[in-house]
Amino acid sequence: MLLSLSAWSAPTLMVFGDSLSAGYGLDPGSGWVALLDTKLKAQSSPALKSWSVINVSVSGETTAGGLSRLPAALAQYHPQMLLIELGGNDGLRGQPLAAMRANLEKMIDLGVAAKAQPVLMEMRIPSNYGPAYTDKFVQTYAEIAQQRQVPLLPFFLAPLVADRPHWFQDDGIHPNAAAQPLLLDSVWPGLQALLAHPSRP
Repeated sequence: MLLSLSAWSAPTLMVFGDSLSAGYGLDPGSGWVALLDTKLKAQSSPALKSWSVINVSVSGETTAGGLSRLPAALAQYHPQMLLIELGGNDGLRGQPLAAMRANLEKMIDLGVAAKAQPVLMEMRIPSNYGPAYTDKFVQTYAEIAQQRQVPLLPFFLAPLVADRPHWFQDDGIHPNAAAQPLLLDSVWPGLQALLAHPSRP
């Protein structure tokens, strides 16, 4: 049963991701998560303005590492919404997708048990890992979202791929500061709708 958020005070969105959300290589406050917090505070809608954002993302994090950290983070911050942005490092390491899927599903279950609405972010990996692996990697997120009935946000690096050198740091992997507003623009429509009309497990 889903309950209204109307009785909650100071609702918190906890972003739980890897280097893409941790702001790797960026000055403090310039990552997309910090920009999201600023954007919410500037909203005229009380339903959006009331949200605070907690970023507990860790560079290099895998789904296994995230699963081990999540219980403590949930206990510390008591979020009303849990955004899971993990799996990219699993894919880059060629780890078994069944294990990644199990870890993501367990994190969703932990979020539900903690009364936080889970939101899953789709991740993708380069095509040079082979179509069999890369296609199944992307499908895993859609299958989890459908089977667990959780919102799925689109891969937020997709708008950057067309002009890769311009938007990425020298490593060619991590978006630079100029790209961070584009990452936020990519996730904002979905997040705005969820934050304006949240549900609680």
